[in-house]
Amino acid sequence: MPDRGGGPTGPRIRVGRPSRRVRTLLMTLGVLVVLAMAFVMFAGFWTDWLWYRSVAYSSVFTTTLWTKIGLFLVFGLLMALAVGVNIWLAHRLRPPLSAMSLEQQSLDRYRMSVAPYKKWVLLAITALVGLIAGASASGQWRTWLMYINGVSFGQKDPQFKLDVSFYAFDLPWYRFLLGFGFAATVLSLIAAAVTHYLYGGLRVTSPGARATGAATGHLSVLLGIFVSLKAVAYWLDRYGLAVKSSDFKATDNWTGLRYVDANAYLPAKTILFCIAAICAVLFFATLWRRTWQLPVIGFGLMVLSAILIGGLYPAIVQKFQVQPNEQAKEAPFIQKNIDATREAYDIDDAQVDDYAGTSTTDDSTKLRASADSAASYRVMDPNVVSPAFQQLQQKRNYYQFPKTLDVDRYKDADGKEQDTVIGLRELNIQGLPKRNWINDHFTYTHGYGVIAARGTTTGTNPTGSPDFTESGLPTTGDLGKYEQRVYYGEKTEQYSIVGGPQKELDYEEDGEKTTSYQGDSGVSLSSAFNRAAYAVSFSEPQILYSGAIGDGSRILYNRTPKERVEAVAPWLTIDGDAYPAVVDGRIQWIVDAYTTTNGYPYASRTTLGDTTADSLTTNQRAVVAQQNQVNYIRNSVKATVDAYDGKVKLYEWDTEDPVLKTWRKAFPGTVKPRADIPQQLMDHLRYPQDLFKVQRELLTRYHVENPAQFYSGSDAWQVPDDPTNKEPGSVPPYYLSMKMPGQDAQKFSLTTTFTPKGRPNLGAFMAVDADAASKDYGTIRLLRVTSTVKGPGQVQSELNGNDDVAEFVRNLKGTDSDIEYGNLLTVPLDGGFLYIEPVYTRGGTQNYPLLRKVAASYGSKIVFENSLGEALNAVFGVEESDTTKPTEPDQPPGDTTEPPATGDAALKKAIADAQKAYTAGEEALKENDWSAYGKAQQELQDALKRAAAAQPKAGGAASDAPGTSGDDTADKGDTADKGDKGDKVDTASAVDPPDKAGGEAGDRSG
Repeated sequence: MPDRGGGPTGPRIRVGRPSRRVRTLLMTLGVLVVLAMAFVMFAGFWTDWLWYRSVAYSSVFTTTLWTKIGLFLVFGLLMALAVGVNIWLAHRLRPPLSAMSLEQQSLDRYRMSVAPYKKWVLLAITALVGLIAGASASGQWRTWLMYINGVSFGQKDPQFKLDVSFYAFDLPWYRFLLGFGFAATVLSLIAAAVTHYLYGGLRVTSPGARATGAATGHLSVLLGIFVSLKAVAYWLDRYGLAVKSSDFKATDNWTGLRYVDANAYLPAKTILFCIAAICAVLFFATLWRRTWQLPVIGFGLMVLSAILIGGLYPAIVQKFQVQPNEQAKEAPFIQKNIDATREAYDIDDAQVDDYAGTSTTDDSTKLRASADSAASYRVMDPNVVSPAFQQLQQKRNYYQFPKTLDVDRYKDADGKEQDTVIGLRELNIQGLPKRNWINDHFTYTHGYGVIAARGTTTGTNPTGSPDFTESGLPTTGDLGKYEQRVYYGEKTEQYSIVGGPQKELDYEEDGEKTTSYQGDSGVSLSSAFNRAAYAVSFSEPQILYSGAIGDGSRILYNRTPKERVEAVAPWLTIDGDAYPAVVDGRIQWIVDAYTTTNGYPYASRTTLGDTTADSLTTNQRAVVAQQNQVNYIRNSVKATVDAYDGKVKLYEWDTEDPVLKTWRKAFPGTVKPRADIPQQLMDHLRYPQDLFKVQRELLTRYHVENPAQFYSGSDAWQVPDDPTNKEPGSVPPYYLSMKMPGQDAQKFSLTTTFTPKGRPNLGAFMAVDADAASKDYGTIRLLRVTSTVKGPGQVQSELNGNDDVAEFVRNLKGTDSDIEYGNLLTVPLDGGFLYIEPVYTRGGTQNYPLLRKVAASYGSKIVFENSLGEALNAVFGVEESDTTKPTEPDQPPGDTTEPPATGDAALKKAIADAQKAYTAGEEALKENDWSAYGKAQQELQDALKRAAAAQPKAGGAASDAPGTSGDDTADKGDTADKGDKGDKVDTASAVDPPDKAGGEAGDRSG
C-alpha cells in the first residue's frame, strides 16, 4: 500500500500559528484587560483627590501623598541597593574554581540553572525587598513629618535634661532608622551568605577551609555593621528609659525611670554600648587579620555582658537595695512621675479642696432657698428621653434621633440662658417605605430640623414629656430662622446623588414637598470619567449609566462629622461625641479634636478607647476612635462641619500646644487661628467629655502629690459604676449648670463623682468649667470629702428600697409599665451633697419615657415626689407655703377673677369632669391623637385643682377627688422649679399618671 504520510495513526494534522486577526484580537483584549486593571487601581486615587478638592483640603492630600511617595522611593531604593550590592559583591568575590566535592557538584546544577537569568534574579530580589521596605517606610509619614517639623516644648526631662520634643518627635524617627538599618543589614547578610555558599565561597561539608578570605572579609564587615547598630541601639535605649512602660506597685502603666533604671540599667546600657563598639571594631579588623577568633570572642563577651550587666545586675539591685526600702528609694522617681503626668494631661492646675460633706446649716428654709440657686436641675436626661423625641417629633419613619441626645445652652424668649436637650431629625434609610437604589440614594437624601427641649422643665402634651422649645416639621420655636436640611449627620452613612434631574423629597407635611440641592458640596458627576471612577470605587455600575444622573449631579459621601474631620486632619484624634448647634442661621456639628503623643518622659500612659468608655458607650454613645496608648493629650482643635454643605473648618484652640504647632507647620493653612472663631460659635463650645474622662481617670491616683502617700495608695479613688444603668460601666459625666463652693453664680459645668477605692461611699466630687466663653474655662475643681457621705450607689440602693418607690412600682405592674431612672445628679450644697434623680415610666399605652417622679436625697433623708419642687420641699422639710411661690401663668398679678367654687356640688362636678377628661384621654391614646390627649390631660388637671379647692367646705370630701389623698393635692406640684434661671412653674408632673388617677376617679365616683 502506498504511504499516505499519515503514519500508523492516520493523517498528520499540521498545527499552524493563529491568524493575524486572532493575534490582533488577543493582543487587543490583553491591552484592554491591563488598562481595566490600571483604571481600577487608579479609580480610588482619583476619587480621593476629587473629594479632598471638593472640601478645599487638597493640600492635605498632596502633602500626605508626596510624603508617602518620597519615603517609599528613598527607603525602597536604599533597601534594594543594600541587598543588591551585597549580592553582586558576593558573586564578584566568588572563588575561580570550586572544590571537587559532592557538595559542590550538587551546587553546580543550581549555578548552571541560574546562570542564564542572573541579572533577572538579581533584579527580582532587589525589587521585591525594595517594594516591601518602601511600603513599610511610607507608613511612617507621620513620624517623618513630626521629626522634620518638630518644635520645642520648652520643658526638659528631669534625667537627661533634654527638651521633651526629643522624645516626642526625634526619638521615634531615630528608632525607625535604626530598625530599618537592622533590617537592611540582616537581609544583606543572608543574601550575601547564600550567594557565597552557592558559588563556593562558603563550605559546609567540603574538606579544607570553611570560607574563602574574600567571603570572610565580606561577611565580617556586615557583622561589624550589625554590631555597630547594636551599639547605637544601646545608646538610644538610655533615653528610651525615660519613656519606658513597666509594672509598678505605685500605679498602672508606669512610665519613666525608677531607682533600678537610674542606678543599674542606665550604667549597664552605657557599658554595653562601649563593649558593642569595641566588638564592631574587631569585626572590621577581620579585613586584615582574616581570622574570626577575636570577633567571635568579642561577640561572646558582648552577649555575656548583656546577660550579666543588662539582666542579672539590675535584678540584684532590685532585690537587695530597692525592695527592703522601696518607698524611700522610689520616692524621687515617683515625684517625677507625678509632676510629668499632671503636666502631660493638663491636670496640674486642678484645685483640690477639703469638703465636709455634711451640712453646716440647720435652717431648712435657708437650705431650700439655697437649693434653688445651687443648680439648674436637669430633669430631662438626654440619655433617656430620646424615645420621647422619636415618638413625638419623628413625624415619619424615615427620620431618627440619636439614642443619646446632647446638652447645650440656648436663650429662651426672655433672653435667659438655659440648659437645653437637643437632637437632629436625621435620615433613617432603614425606615423608607420602599427600598430601591433611586429611593436610597436620590429621593431620600437628608434629614430635617433641630428638635430642642428645656432641660429643667417638662411638657404637658402629654404630661411628663419634654418641654419642646423647637419642634414641628418644619420646626418652629425659639431658634428662629435657620437652614433646616441635614445632609451631613452622625447617622448619615450612605452616599447620596443630588442636584441633578432627579428631585429629592424635602419633607411631607400637608402634602409632599420636593427640593433640589443648592449647595456646592460633593463631587460633580457631570464627567463620564468621574462617573466611571465612582462606579468602580463604590462597586455600583448604575452610577455609570443611570438616567437619574445628569448635569448638576453631585455625589455626597463621607457624611458623618467624624469621618470628615478625620479625613481632612488625619493627625488628630477625634472625640467620640460630636454635637449640633444652630450658629448664625446654620446647623453646625461641633467636633472636639485632640493632639496626642506617646513620648512624654515620665508621664504614665493611658489607652484612650478604654479610658473614655462608660455605661453609655456600649450601645448609645461612641468613644474615642483610637485605641492607641498615649501619655500626652490636649484639646487643641475645635472643628465644625456644616450640616447642609458639609464644609469643614478647623480652629486652633490650645495656642500653646507644641504638637499642634508641629502639625500646623507640616500642613500650613489647614487650621484657622483662634481669633477667627465667631462669637455665636463660641457660645456653644464646651469642655469635651472624652478629655474629661481621661483626666478623671488619672485623677483617681494623681490628685495625690505626696510620693509616700501616692505609693501607699491610701487615698486612691475610683470612678463608681453607674447605679441607674443596667449595663455595666462607669458613671458618665454630666453637663449641668451649677455653682461650686466659693462661686457667686452658676457655671455650665461637666461633673462626676468618685468613691474611695473598694468602698461605696462618696470620696470626692469633680467639676470643670465647661463654658468656652468663660475666663475660667477648663478650671478643674475637686472636693475631697472628709466625712462619711453616701455614694451614688448607696443613694440608688436606698431609693430602690424606699416604701414610696415600692408602692409606685407595684402600681405600675397593673399598667404594664416599667420604671426608668434618669441621671443621678450630684450638687454640692452648704457643706453637703444634694442628689436629684428624675424617674420615668415607660410602657402601657405609650412606649416612651415620661417623667412621673423626682427623687431627692440630702444627708440621711431621701424622698420620692411628684415634681422637682415637691422633692426639694420634702427633702428639706419645708412646706409649700414656706417657699416663695410664683404667680400662676393663668393668674397674672392684679387679676380680679372670682375664686374657685367650693362645696359638695362643686366637688361632685369636679369629679365628674375628671372622669370625663380621663375617658377622653384614653380614647385619644388609642387613636394616637396626642393633641387631643394633651387637651384631655389639661382638663383633668383643671378638674383636680377644682376638686382640691372645694376641700375646705366639703368637710374632707376632697379626699375622694381623683388622684388625691389627704393633703397630697393636685396643685402641690406647682412649687416653683427655680433652678438656674427658673421662673417657670413646674406643674408638668403634678398629676398622677392618667391610668392611676382615672382609675381612682372611676372607683370613687361610682
